[in-house]
Amino acid sequence: MSLEIKVPPVGESITEVTVAGWVKKTGDFVKLDDLICELESDKATFEIRSEANGVITISVEEGETVSIGTVIASLDTSAISTENDKKITETKSEIKEIKQEQIKEDSYAKGHTSPSANKILNEKGISSDSINGSGRDGRITKEDALKAEKVEVSHVQEIKENSSNVNTPDRNTRKERMSSLRKTISKRLVSVKNETAMLTTFNEVDMSPIMEIRKKYKDLFKEKHEASLGFMSFFTQAVCLALQEFPNINAQISGEEIIYNDFCDISIAVSTPKGLVVPVIRNAEKMSFDQVEKEIVRLAFKARDGKLSIDDMSGGTFTITNGGTFGSMLSTPIINAPQSAILGMHNIVERPVAINGQVVIRPIMYVALSYDHRIIDGKDSVSFLVRVKQLLEDPTRLLLRV
Repeated sequence: MSLEIKVPPVGESITEVTVAGWVKKTGDFVKLDDLICELESDKATFEIRSEANGVITISVEEGETVSIGTVIASLDTSAISTENDKKITETKSEIKEIKQEQIKEDSYAKGHTSPSANKILNEKGISSDSINGSGRDGRITKEDALKAEKVEVSHVQEIKENSSNVNTPDRNTRKERMSSLRKTISKRLVSVKNETAMLTTFNEVDMSPIMEIRKKYKDLFKEKHEASLGFMSFFTQAVCLALQEFPNINAQISGEEIIYNDFCDISIAVSTPKGLVVPVIRNAEKMSFDQVEKEIVRLAFKARDGKLSIDDMSGGTFTITNGGTFGSMLSTPIINAPQSAILGMHNIVERPVAINGQVVIRPIMYVALSYDHRIIDGKDSVSFLVRVKQLLEDPTRLLLRV
C-alpha cells in the first residue's frame, strides 16, 4: 500500500512553503513518527513526521518551493514485512557483529547536520566538520549551529594554504537561494514603501530618570520578579498609554474602512540568524513591568531557537524596534504592515543639552515614529511622540497614568 505525504496547512495566510531539508532519502526504511523533513514558510519552520512504517520515495527536491497540499513523498507500507524478514534471516556471525559495531560507531547521525542547522552554518560560513554535535549519536542540532562561532584562520595557515596559488587573488563568489522569510521580508518592505504614504517624525528623550530608576531598583526588581528591569518595559508602557490617547495610531486601514483597536498588541522586533521577526505581546496595556519583561524574554528565546508559531507573530497593532542594540544613532523604521505606525529606539549617547539656561551632559536617545499619513495626520504623530517622550522623562506618570 502506498501512503502519500503531503504538505499540511501551516497557517491561514500561508499558501506555499520551501523544503528546507530532507532527513531521510529515497529507499530509507522509516518508522512511525520518524522525522522525515523540515519545511520553511515565510514565518516559521515546521517538521514533517512519518504517519506509518514503510520505505520512503521522495518526489520533491531540497530547496524547492511547493504549495500547500502538494505530495512531496510517498511511503510503501507493504515493505514492512520484507524489512522484518530481512532482519530475521540475517546471520549473527562474529564478522557481521563487528561490521555492525563499526557502522554504529560511524552512524549517519554522527557529525551529521540537521537541515535547519545546515542552513544556519551556511549563512555563517562555518563548516560542520569543526563542530562537535550535542544531539543523539553526535548529530549537529540547530542549537549547536546557533552557538557556533567562525574561527579565523591564522596568518601562518593562510600562507600555507595559499602557497600553491600565490599570484591568484582571493576573489571567490557564491550564490544562495533566498529563504522564504527573506523573500517575504523583501516583498513586504517594497510593498509598504509603494502602498503607504509613509513619513517619519523625530524627537529626543533624556534617559536620566529611567537610568536612575533602573540603577536604584534593578537588583530588588530581579530578586522579587526574577526578571531584569530593561528599557523595553518602560517604552512598552509609555507606548500603550499614548496609543489609548491617540487611537488612530493604533488603527489600520482595511479597504475603505479604518479598524480601531481598543487593545494594544505590541510587536517587538527581534533579530534572529534567519532575519528580523516581530513576535507580539498581547494586551500589553494590561501588563505590569515584570509581566512585559518576562514576555519579551520568552518570545526572544523562542525566536532565537526558531520556535515561534504563526500565532506568536500575527495580529500586532503597533511595533517597537530597537536599532540601538546594534549602535544605530538615528533611522527611519519602515511600517510593519498592516499596522499604521512604528516606533524606532536608538542608542543612548551623552550629549550637551541646555537646561534652565545651563549646558549640562545628559544621556540622550533619539526616537523616531514612522507613520502612514493616509490615516495619521502630522499633528497626531508629533503629539503622540511628544507624549511618549513626556512619559519616559517622567516615569512616575506611568504609574499614576497621567
